[in-house]
Amino acid sequence: MYVLEQLGEFIIAHVFRTLTREQKEAVGLLQIGTFLEYFDLMLYMHMAVFLNEIFFPKTDPHTAGLLTAFAFCSTFVLRPFGALLFGYLGDNIGRKSTVIITTMMMAVSCITIANLPTYAQIGVSAAWIITGCRIVQGLSSMGEIIGAEIYLSELTKPPARYPVVSLIAFSSAFGTTASLAVASLFTAFEFNWRIAFWIGAAIAVIGSVARTRLRETSDFSEMKKRVKHMIKTKQKYKNIDSDWLLGVKKVGKKTALAYFLATCAWPACFYFAYIHCGSILKNEFGYTAEQVIHQNFFVSIAGLISCFVVSMLSYKIHPVKIAKLRFFLFFPFILVFPILMKVLPTANTLFFVQLFSVSAALSTIPAASVIIMYFPVLRRFTYTSAIYALSRALVYVITSFGLVHLTELYGYMGILVIMIPISLAFYWGMRHFEHLEQEAGVLPYTKEHQYKIVKVAA
Repeated sequence: MYVLEQLGEFIIAHVFRTLTREQKEAVGLLQIGTFLEYFDLMLYMHMAVFLNEIFFPKTDPHTAGLLTAFAFCSTFVLRPFGALLFGYLGDNIGRKSTVIITTMMMAVSCITIANLPTYAQIGVSAAWIITGCRIVQGLSSMGEIIGAEIYLSELTKPPARYPVVSLIAFSSAFGTTASLAVASLFTAFEFNWRIAFWIGAAIAVIGSVARTRLRETSDFSEMKKRVKHMIKTKQKYKNIDSDWLLGVKKVGKKTALAYFLATCAWPACFYFAYIHCGSILKNEFGYTAEQVIHQNFFVSIAGLISCFVVSMLSYKIHPVKIAKLRFFLFFPFILVFPILMKVLPTANTLFFVQLFSVSAALSTIPAASVIIMYFPVLRRFTYTSAIYALSRALVYVITSFGLVHLTELYGYMGILVIMIPISLAFYWGMRHFEHLEQEAGVLPYTKEHQYKIVKVAA
């Protein structure tokens, strides 16, 4: 706690001192909004072990696992379509309007869940409606976090940009922890779970109203002025290329692929640490739904602390280097996980696995702001949100359904079938952005890279 206190003093003394009043206000509003958005999104996700029994029919453990995977994936599977929608809005209407719309969508879905009859009351309709609400929540959270990260990336400059943008991810993690705290409280004291979703809805409405105080970013506003000038110029010179007038660079396929692979890692780590390990606790160690939620709450605290620490460190250490360090911590650990569970197959061992998995999880945090700026302004929202959403949708489907079958066939070793390629792909993606930063002069060249340059020059 003393270390966290010192980091807190550090950010106040060094990072926020470099920001203007407008920038500080934007940081505060976006962090609060992201916290509220992810509180609402994760509230159902972490109460799923309890709520799935209410909204879905009772089945055998294997079928129940598939239903849990279905309910989980429904939140993310249509995100790519939402990314195209919000990407268009963000790149044409503006970043501010988009983040307000996403928060209101979350409020409506929470109100619906809070009033939804159970499976015992209306049958399978309850399962379909709850799935629809989860889809809406997934779509809105998609536009939320990308919109907030883009907004602050365009509003601030390095090195303050790195921790400021990373704190958006910290806010989403804080929302996850708060939702688990509420879920744990409501299940432990047998409160009416619907009250939690009414609280979430009220919070989302407040967040939407607060965000009306935001101003559009200068990067976006200036580019829109160039668009107006381009239209006038095109009327005179019809053969001039629009992208040339706007100064828009095409996104390289390698850069887009690197971003995709880098963002594939976190959903696999998240599902493994919270959902899959939660199922193991329930099926193999006899934990109740309430006990799983309670343990996941403490796991989320470890993830929250880790996110805050790496966010603050990014002010002094380049974010890409931190992301690479996470790989060197996580990859060896996941390799020994099956052996660890075979030697010490206890609930305490699994708790340790969960703690380490979320603390060293493969994530673009705190390198998100570095990656975002390699996409052109008027296509930034569309490109980043579409790639982000596609990676989430694909990996959550593969991980959630894949682990059900792979662990049934190969036991704990089945986890490696998914985690090894995803981990290696993450490392390659971050190496690509490290090379881009070296070429831009932000990072010093490694000896290996210097040798390649000399060899090519010769």
